[in-house]
Amino acid sequence: MARTTTWKRPGSPIGKKGPRKVNPSYKRRSRQPWSTADVRMLRQLAKGNTPTGVMSVKLQRPIAAIRSKAHREGISLRPVNRSPYNRRATKTRAAKRR
Repeated sequence: MARTTTWKRPGSPIGKKGPRKVNPSYKRRSRQPWSTADVRMLRQLAKGNTPTGVMSVKLQRPIAAIRSKAHREGISLRPVNRSPYNRRATKTRAAKRR
């Protein structure tokens, strides 16, 4: 049985030329150290409710790297404008203040 030179297995990333391989939305900056300017920019973007996908393009890093760095630095990526989970508690507090 002769072996072929190319490895042809369904789902293999070897030899693919799709948009994810050729033109990613961020430059390859994996394992690059975070500068203080990068962390400052991350804080500013998180404060402005910027989605993580947009952050990844602006910071030129993968989404997973942004999430892990935000977790390590104690930066919350949750939207600030979200309604509270328990609305009844806030209404009762407002009624008590009157």
